[in-house]
Amino acid sequence: MDRAGILRKYREESYIDYSLIFIILFLLAFGLIMLYSTSSYEAGLDFGDSAYYFKHQLVPTLLGLAVMVGVSYVPYRILARLAMPIYMISAALLVMIIPFGVTINGAKRWLRFMGISIQPAEVAKAAVIIFTATIIIKLKRNLVTLKGFGTAMLFPTILAGMVYIITRNLSSAIIIMGIAIVMMFISTPGYKRYVLAGVSVLAMAAALVLIIANSKQASGMSYRFERVQAWLDPAAYASGKGFQTLQALYAIGSGGVFGKGLGESMQKMGFIPEAQNDMIFSIICEELGLFGAIAVMLMFLLLIWRLMIIANNAPDMFGALLVIGVMGHISIQVILNIAVVTNTIPNTGITLPFISYGGSAVIIQLAEIGISLNVARNIGRE
Repeated sequence: MDRAGILRKYREESYIDYSLIFIILFLLAFGLIMLYSTSSYEAGLDFGDSAYYFKHQLVPTLLGLAVMVGVSYVPYRILARLAMPIYMISAALLVMIIPFGVTINGAKRWLRFMGISIQPAEVAKAAVIIFTATIIIKLKRNLVTLKGFGTAMLFPTILAGMVYIITRNLSSAIIIMGIAIVMMFISTPGYKRYVLAGVSVLAMAAALVLIIANSKQASGMSYRFERVQAWLDPAAYASGKGFQTLQALYAIGSGGVFGKGLGESMQKMGFIPEAQNDMIFSIICEELGLFGAIAVMLMFLLLIWRLMIIANNAPDMFGALLVIGVMGHISIQVILNIAVVTNTIPNTGITLPFISYGGSAVIIQLAEIGISLNVARNIGRE
């Protein structure tokens, strides 16, 4: 067969998930619109340009789309050979924060190369997906043994520990561990160990919350201790850690069923600090109401559904695990972000995928979607 015939055959056999592409493009476009609406007031005051955050998000979004398309054409099996180098690069970037890290809003979590800011914790999320998928395939049946399970979980735990110790970013560390646990849960038979671990974690968390709730010690509280207290009683910490949560709840409550209208939010007028980041969902609720909030959640559910279909039909276990890792990453982050905004869990910095402001995050997330699209392209070809 000549070259033209081979290319024609390849195109005929390749599966392109247009539904997934549409969902991603919708979320990105919606995210840019909401970002501009949310940030225009403060951007105008701080930078003299109401489109400042919009412009700074548009560039990485377009770059991320280019990365997504490029990655979707690179055979995903190559990632198995690159798993260790990717893991080591991720760890090296985290270590580089110690001497070269850039502090933004009081947090030292970024690196800057040639004027471009990179958040290594976001790279670590993608690295743990690739590395965990690779080590699961290598260990295979040994995963059911305590030694095999411990070996598989060791490397994600190290990376999560580095993220927390170096950047003090507990939310990213939790997400990294969550991704690894989801992938291991899918790969190993039986539920007993996971149920026991889940119950143990919940019991310890409940005990800690009870201790903090009954504590009368107001002075000398640690940063996270105060956040838990603010979660339990936001009004008591209205001038401190509870301020952002209270303003977000006011935004959600004032939105009603259909919202005040796009661009009509009052809480974005300096009441919610950094509303374009972690708390953008509260502005969505205020401007678009319950209807808009449910619509966004449905789009994320459709995204998870499409990823699940790709994973179920992947040509091999490695491809399925990669997509499961991406699905775990996005679903965990969406659930935690909405839980924080609604004060279901204590406030911690978690962005809403494809919508919140953050260049590194959107590029990495789109790269992960590119991997999923690449796995989808190989459905039915073997």
